[in-house]
Amino acid sequence: MVSVFDAHAGKLAKEVAEALKAKKELTPPKWSSFVKTGVHKERPPQQKDWWYIRAAAVLRTIYKEGPIGISKLRSKYGGKKNRGSKPEKFRKGSGSVIRKIVQQLEAAGLIKYKKEGVNKGRIITPAGVSILNKAAAKISKE
Repeated sequence: MVSVFDAHAGKLAKEVAEALKAKKELTPPKWSSFVKTGVHKERPPQQKDWWYIRAAAVLRTIYKEGPIGISKLRSKYGGKKNRGSKPEKFRKGSGSVIRKIVQQLEAAGLIKYKKEGVNKGRIITPAGVSILNKAAAKISKE
């Protein structure tokens, strides 16, 4: 059986994004068409369905590294800021984008918040694991 760890991350993200489009809980906000994904970016994303692809990538990250918080996710989706003649510096990704995606994934029942224990943060639910495993199996058949 193929797992999420065996599948190519880019292909998996596109496949899971297609599955997430079918869910009505996940809809991009109106402002998502012109917002940047972080201060290190110069322009907004050019893909029309970037919201779903980012949501799929966040779901995969929570599966692999969970329990994980918003701050760690912001660091993962950050990058180098071009500061002209000064050296580049790392900047975190947009917190609003990550928060809205995590809230939508929680509303869809794909992730949940783990409160108890030392490690607090978001973890994936069996429904989220199911979506990822089905997508990984579909990719392996191709």
